[in-house]
Amino acid sequence: MPEYAQLLKGYRRFRKGIYPRQRERFGRTALEGQRPKLMIIGCSDSRVDPAQIFDVDPGEIFVVRNVAALVPPFETTPGLHGVSAAVEFAVQMLEVKQIVVMGHGRCGGCQAALTQNFNSKPLGEGGFVANWINLLSTAREPVARKHGTEGRKAELAMEFAAIRLSLANLRTFPWVADKERGGLLKLRGAHFSIREGVLYSLDEDTGEFLPED
Repeated sequence: MPEYAQLLKGYRRFRKGIYPRQRERFGRTALEGQRPKLMIIGCSDSRVDPAQIFDVDPGEIFVVRNVAALVPPFETTPGLHGVSAAVEFAVQMLEVKQIVVMGHGRCGGCQAALTQNFNSKPLGEGGFVANWINLLSTAREPVARKHGTEGRKAELAMEFAAIRLSLANLRTFPWVADKERGGLLKLRGAHFSIREGVLYSLDEDTGEFLPED
C-alpha cells in the first residue's frame, strides 16, 4: 500500500515523463477549459481507474466515481446530490455526447447489496454506505430469486443488474431523457472484468454484456 511519500515519487515521475509530453494539452485546457464529449460513471474501487483502462489523455473524459457506480433516480427534494450534480453539469454545461455507466467484477458494493440485511446490519457506523447501497434493493430481488445470494454467478448477475438500474435511473432525469430522445445523448453500459482485464459492453439489441476485442 503506497504511503504519501510513495505517491510523491509517482508525482515526480509524472513531472519528468508524462507532463512534458502533455504540456501543450495541459496548457490549452487550462486556458480554454475542459471540453470532454464523454462522461463515465464508475466505481470508486482502486482497481478500476477509467483513465487507465481507456488510456485517455487529460481533458478527454469527465468522470464521477462512487461506491458501486450507482446513479440515484431524479428527485427534487433538497439535499447534497453529488452524482446528480455531476450528471447535470456534464449534460447541461459540458454538453457531453455520451454517458457510460461502468461497473466491474468483484464489486464490494454489489456484493453487499446482494448479501446484507440493511435494516438489521448497517454496513457502517454512519449508515451512509447502507443507505447508498439500498438503491439496489429492487434490482437485488430478481437476482436473488434466480441465482441466490452466494457465488460468482449471483455476484456477476448483481453487477450487471446494477448497471442496468443506473441506466434506467439516468433516464428519469428529464433533460437526459429529452436529449437521448433527440439523438443528442447516448447512454451506454459497460462492465470491466478485473481478473480478465476485459471490458464488456451492454448490447442494446440483446440486453447482454458482450466482450470487446
